[in-house]
Amino acid sequence: MAEAASAPSPSRAVTGDSEFDRDTAVVRREPGVYDIDLSAGWTILGAVNGGYLLAVLGRALGEALPHPDPFTISAHYLTASRPGRAVIRTETVRTGRTLSTGQASLFQYDDEGNEVERIRVLASYGDLAGLPDDVRTTAKPPAIPPYEQCFGPADGPDPLKGVSAITDRLLLKLDPATVGWAIGQPSGKGEMRAWFGLADGRDADPLSLLLAVDALPPTAFEMGLKGWVPTVELTAHVRHRPAPGPLRVAITTRNLAGGFLEEDAEVWDSEDRLVAQSRQLARVRLA
Repeated sequence: MAEAASAPSPSRAVTGDSEFDRDTAVVRREPGVYDIDLSAGWTILGAVNGGYLLAVLGRALGEALPHPDPFTISAHYLTASRPGRAVIRTETVRTGRTLSTGQASLFQYDDEGNEVERIRVLASYGDLAGLPDDVRTTAKPPAIPPYEQCFGPADGPDPLKGVSAITDRLLLKLDPATVGWAIGQPSGKGEMRAWFGLADGRDADPLSLLLAVDALPPTAFEMGLKGWVPTVELTAHVRHRPAPGPLRVAITTRNLAGGFLEEDAEVWDSEDRLVAQSRQLARVRLA
């Protein structure tokens, strides 16, 4: 089992009554249509974080489809989302005994009040509790030092201070081997590893795993690149309902070419189970 300690929280939030739950809550306007006010608390450089958006759309689809849990969700990020009013339109594509599939788009409004599509997803939902326990895998949890030996924003220079509101909503402790970028000494490797949790102590669930796969600093930072790294496409697979306790997230990039890179993420729970995976394609700003 992983060697870690839960970060202290003065008042531990519970699932259903936390900042994450409130900020991803959608209001049903009519069948298949949901309203939400995207919170400024989940932004970086003024744009709403892609993992938070994935969780918002995941919640809307969870209400629209007959099955409770996202198994796979693929998102195309069309234009940058900003805090404020948005509408989500969902469509049920197919329903079956064990899986249901749906699509959803999130729209915001331009200065003339016209809808502008920000993100479109296609997802399949099922019931994680009904899956068999048989696991045959060669995957291994990432080797991350104990929680108290890793570094968060309060432990040293924070290059993102003042431009990353999402940082205040997370408990991130980065592996020292992947924080060279924060002091101007990036390793040159496309790697990022961290202990992950929500700042109010809320335990992870399938929906928050959609946030976890896109909440760490970009691997591009440790490759010596700077600036915004916008996601073009992101596919996440939820494999198991996570056990209580901190998560470990490991992200790697093997190929940067033509101004684009991939990020492959794995999320492991406190019982050493691989609970989520993802791959995304992102743009980078080259010097």
